Amino acid sequence: MTDLSITYCRPCGYEKRAREAAALLRERLGLEAKLVPGKGGIFEVALDGKVIAKRVKGHFPDAAEIVTAVATARA
Repeated sequence: MTDLSITYCRPCGYEKRAREAAALLRERLGLEAKLVPGKGGIFEVALDGKVIAKRVKGHFPDAAEIVTAVATARA
């Protein structure tokens, strides 16, 4: 079983990005991501407890990049 989660900052309005990424993960990889609301500007994608993609100053991973990161981490 794969534990996949997307933690996003609700006050920042990142929920839409999280939902888009989750939809693409479902479509491309057949995986369900748990959406976890947070705060403080967080946007992290974790697979089995390990962060594999996240927002950093100057870069916000898009849905395609997240799918690639998850696929690579699972390989």
